Amino acid sequence: MPRTPACPPAPAAVLCGLGGWLPPRVVTNEELARRLDTTDAWIRTRTGIGSRHVIEPGQATSDLAVQAGRRALLSAGDGAVDAVIVATTTPDRSCPATAPVVAAGLGLTGAAAFDVGAVCTGFVYGLASAVGLIAAGVARRVLLIGADAYSTIVDPEDRANAIIFGDGAGAVVLRAGEADEPGAVGHFDLGSDGTREDLIMVAAGGSRQRPSPGEDGRRDRHFSMRGKEVYRHAVTRMAASARSMLGDAGWKIDDVDRFVPHQANLRIIHSVAEELQLPLDRCVSNVGTVGNTGAASIPLALADAASRDTLRPGARVLLTAFGGGLTWGSALLTWPELPVPTYRPHEEKNPA
Repeated sequence: MPRTPACPPAPAAVLCGLGGWLPPRVVTNEELARRLDTTDAWIRTRTGIGSRHVIEPGQATSDLAVQAGRRALLSAGDGAVDAVIVATTTPDRSCPATAPVVAAGLGLTGAAAFDVGAVCTGFVYGLASAVGLIAAGVARRVLLIGADAYSTIVDPEDRANAIIFGDGAGAVVLRAGEADEPGAVGHFDLGSDGTREDLIMVAAGGSRQRPSPGEDGRRDRHFSMRGKEVYRHAVTRMAASARSMLGDAGWKIDDVDRFVPHQANLRIIHSVAEELQLPLDRCVSNVGTVGNTGAASIPLALADAASRDTLRPGARVLLTAFGGGLTWGSALLTWPELPVPTYRPHEEKNPA
């Protein structure tokens, strides 16, 4: 009896390019202290943040995304991709999606392009989406960008949030490859709890709550976050997600060389590491100089660590994030050999 041929294994998604971009304008704690009832010491003690970057009037999230995407494509050595995914909470417009605009800005007109909205977990959700496109054979190469401009939705007079958030974009290129290659993205853990949407939200602007006129309407359109409750959920959910995924992958916590969490603030990063019993010297963090950049935070942290040579080929990397929704997620990979990236502002010549 003829034997049915076995189906070939689905291709794995392999990280092959990395880049990022921060807008040139830096806002220091001292600048915030001059207009808010706060001090540099107060901000650093509670968040670990000393400065953040913000866009100028006339700039938008797509501008950040194009800059980061261009650097990731150059890092990958080839500008051709089949799909562009933009993870963001601050799209240029509510309609259309920002990804097609970014694709056009990169000369990728014709590529599939869509946004992912999972707030600060957006990059991990986008990573899972990219892996799925490659595994299904829909795409051979995918450009994934996390980009946010929180300065456009945070009330500048809101001391609790204005001190935390910054603007920026980070990007990766993934290609079809083999599961045992360095750079292959492995296991995922994703989750959500929509019963707690009130903890992190912009209330107005969607179909549920239209913007209302006057002062109340102005506040409704700004980002709000219930910090103490968010802290508790973030630590619990990120640690649980990481544990679950490590168990599925057969990894122990001692197998993790670098822990790259969402850069919410330094207290949360350290608390999650302690919950996992992971030494703090394995934590990758750049939150002190960029703040919380939302969906951009993980790829920006990766680019920063790679540029400083603290993330080296062969390192076993754990990514974990938490954001509004509530959403959370984790992913694993072994770091590949990549050109050293840079995301520093003003570097228009030969960005890589």
